[in-house]
Amino acid sequence: MNNKLMLVFLVLLMQFSCKNDNDQRIADNLRDTKKKELIFTTINKGWNFFDKPINTTSEATLATWPEWRDFMDELAIKPKKTITAFQKKAKALSTKATALNVNIPYQFDTPQIRSRIATLTTQVRMLDLYINLDKVSDKKVTTLVSEINLELVSLQRQMDKIVEKGKIPMEAGESELLMMMDTARAIQSGKPVIPGSTAIPGNPKMPGNQVIPGNPGGATSPKNSNEPRVE
Repeated sequence: MNNKLMLVFLVLLMQFSCKNDNDQRIADNLRDTKKKELIFTTINKGWNFFDKPINTTSEATLATWPEWRDFMDELAIKPKKTITAFQKKAKALSTKATALNVNIPYQFDTPQIRSRIATLTTQVRMLDLYINLDKVSDKKVTTLVSEINLELVSLQRQMDKIVEKGKIPMEAGESELLMMMDTARAIQSGKPVIPGSTAIPGNPKMPGNQVIPGNPGGATSPKNSNEPRVE
């Protein structure tokens, strides 16, 4: 009799234990689901990129710079429903951002533009990294979105600055001065001088000599005959 009671007790104990384990798993799953929902809600709310050009220069460049247009188009399509959709979007944005370095228009191929593209690309890659972690940090993701927006503004303003600077006409004599500077650099580098330029070919600057003005042959006159001759 005692054995039967013991057996019944063990069965009831096992059932009770299994029920507790099952309840714990349900509670854990429910807590995990709520946490994921909260993360999704935070990311979904903060995922707002500046996907429209902020000036006419940026807008016009969409037609002439395919990689820029593709990146902006990718920004404009917001993921929906699941965190997985945001993860896939981050990876696509990383690919598009990297492509911006491929065919930069000649006008914008400057250190200032390349520097901003490099920063933008790094931030997008960081976004791709953090949103694909096992434990997604929603705060870090939303912070990176804000930083990417700031760099987007900086890049487009720099593009506009370059265009506006190109519209400013040269002041009187500036073009001639630039031509003379180019000619001087050509002489120093040993390149042939452009015909009609104001440079004096064949006139190396030797120690103790000075150029005689108005002498196209590049003749020189010694400053001091007592100075030692330079071999």
